[in-house]
Amino acid sequence: MTFLNLAQPRLEVAYPGGHMQRRIYFSVFVPLAFFLTFVTQALAQSGEEPEEPTAEEASQQEEEEEPLERPSLGVGFIAREDVQLDGVLSEPAWAQAGASENLVVVEPVEGGEPAGETIIKVLGNPDELIIGVACHDPNPAGIVAFSKARDDELDNEDHITIVLDTFLDNRTGYVFAVNPNAARFDGLVISQGEDVNSDWDAVWEAKTSRDEEGWTAEIRIPIKSIGYRKGLANWGFNLERRVQRLQETSRWSGASQDYEVAQTSRAGLLTELPNFDFGLGLSIRPAITTGAVKESPDADREFTGDPSLDVTQRLGPNLLSSVTINTDFAETEVDARQTNLTRFEIEFPEKRTFFLEGSDIFQFGWGLDETLVPFYSRRIGLLFEEGEGGGDGLQIPIDVGGKVNGRVGNTNVGALVVRTRNVSGLDLGEATMGTVRIRQNILAESSVGMIATSGDQIGRSGSWLTGADFRYQTSEFRGEKNLIASFFGATTNREDFDERKNAYGFSVDYPNDLLDMSITSTRLDDGFDPSLGFVPRSGVHIWEGGVDYAPRPNWALVRQMFHEASFYLVNDLENQWESYHLGFVPVNWLLESGDSFEVGWSPEGDRPDEEFELFESEEKVVTVEAGSYTWNRYHVAGALADKRRVSGELRYEIGQYYGGDLDTIEGVLALNWPLISVELGAERNIGSMPEGDFTQNLYSGRFEVKVSADLNFSSFLQYDNESESLGTNTRMRWTFNPLGDLFVVYNHNLQRSLSDMMTRVWEYDSNELLVKLQYTWRN
Repeated sequence: MTFLNLAQPRLEVAYPGGHMQRRIYFSVFVPLAFFLTFVTQALAQSGEEPEEPTAEEASQQEEEEEPLERPSLGVGFIAREDVQLDGVLSEPAWAQAGASENLVVVEPVEGGEPAGETIIKVLGNPDELIIGVACHDPNPAGIVAFSKARDDELDNEDHITIVLDTFLDNRTGYVFAVNPNAARFDGLVISQGEDVNSDWDAVWEAKTSRDEEGWTAEIRIPIKSIGYRKGLANWGFNLERRVQRLQETSRWSGASQDYEVAQTSRAGLLTELPNFDFGLGLSIRPAITTGAVKESPDADREFTGDPSLDVTQRLGPNLLSSVTINTDFAETEVDARQTNLTRFEIEFPEKRTFFLEGSDIFQFGWGLDETLVPFYSRRIGLLFEEGEGGGDGLQIPIDVGGKVNGRVGNTNVGALVVRTRNVSGLDLGEATMGTVRIRQNILAESSVGMIATSGDQIGRSGSWLTGADFRYQTSEFRGEKNLIASFFGATTNREDFDERKNAYGFSVDYPNDLLDMSITSTRLDDGFDPSLGFVPRSGVHIWEGGVDYAPRPNWALVRQMFHEASFYLVNDLENQWESYHLGFVPVNWLLESGDSFEVGWSPEGDRPDEEFELFESEEKVVTVEAGSYTWNRYHVAGALADKRRVSGELRYEIGQYYGGDLDTIEGVLALNWPLISVELGAERNIGSMPEGDFTQNLYSGRFEVKVSADLNFSSFLQYDNESESLGTNTRMRWTFNPLGDLFVVYNHNLQRSLSDMMTRVWEYDSNELLVKLQYTWRN
């Protein structure tokens, strides 16, 4: 079982000497200041902001870079006070604004006419964009909308998604989504639009209303919340609408099943943009966190009160610098525990706000997934047991950090430096860690770049990594198909390294609707172990890929059929196999109702060179001996469409496993109402192994009360029978102002153990109550 339970009380550490020492500022800000000076001087060499073209040059460049016909929508000018954000498009300015009504169906039948009309209008002034969308619906009573919470995934409800390409580079962008309850979701376009980083947050507002014709949304996006390329007369723009009960998706531009809405290369144009003004570009966000913590049953309750400060300064409209002092992550939700029946660590997602801003720039390579992440920000400020990337992490306080991220012309730039505090009681000193990432846009959708990291959380000296990558991408292969080819190389070092320390590989991906094919090759030398990276296994050559054939049979009950075959092969550096996994899914059907089911088969093999623990609890330890193992596993799975108030998923898997047998059952049950939602999850692994039998259980529950889009309560409960720990993380978030938030977080932990009477009892373990107030001043 591998998990990070941030519900565990944090280790309280005082400042050494009562204040941050001068050498902290020197070690952090000298490198950062040098980088900022370099960028600023580059900007100033031939004028105020030479990388930005004049409006005439920008328009000419747009024409040269835009060979495709793009739909366009003009922005009407409006003073801020002329629109009351209430979700009703009743102001005179809306009547005078230009409108676009030509959405085209993507699902279920490409090129069809939507069941309901969607009208898009955009207003703007130097400070903001205001987007109005009227979503007509022939059956307003059938609108599916449950969520009101901020950052909830809205894929399973009626919603609209807006994409802005503010650099008009066909690669990057911002995503904003709203459902009929005014629940808001925002994210960054990553992987050239193949994915969205949903952990990014911005300051923006949305209001909605309903009537007999459907529902309407008004969205206000302050220009200070996003970066943009100065001098552009047009931005990339797209809008997608989902009608969940009909399983219908329609899109304004690029209405092809081969493309995602976030692929900005297929977006339309937002024209007649006002001359935006981001002001001084200065944002100051102080916060205070106070609370009480009891770390163990015998410990005294300690009261805390820690201030923190985050300051950001724009170095132009498209480059942002940030400084954080005494960084606090009290509001961060705990990680979801994951069962782990392998001998390798699991990659857990980053959730901390400071590291998420601009995280799209730090992406490296393509198709590497969990094989290699050169910069894994969870290595900073979190300490794990050796070999564990996401289990029982101890939070290391961050004294100060600095970051620069954005774009200079066609160059994407990111740099981060963080100083962590000395922790008394552990053999850790102060540590300075950082990374630099530069990626140059070339051709229409491609890029070439480099990355470098330095430092080590546990003080191992001489630690660094450097690498380079190239990605060729086009959405016009064989006419209008996607194709991606990527190459990378990296090397790392540390004083304790004696072996080869390089990594390199390539990937080719053909991600399209009917036929999706990919192959990736990654070679990792024995000594490739970057201190700030994520590499679960080294000294290997990994091949992986697959083919998905997904026809749409035009049957009455079946919308799409997925026939999948995949492989994952790990060889040692002598070309002898260490592990393999073959996956065959001959049946994976998506029904017109939104329900789905699948049946699959997986031949697998592994050759561990030493014994490892498969299961460990207070009562027993089950291990797997070194040796060579091969086996077969079979699964069947089904899911109910999320449009229902009651939905869920169930998966049952059987077969051999490391010389024994393993049965797995996983299930999720979700109950949704406008005010309350409940989600229950369970996983049970029943193993009969040569070294002993075991039963592994993991249970979770999430309860949410959604008073409004700005006031939400949630409680997340988790229990597993390996740690015998029951943890609850209860959070309230009240956005009392678009610039201000109040968080109340209560963590409570119980431990199940044997009593003197040899019966199992629940005992109090620890608890923590935290209150965090933050507000942002902008100028």
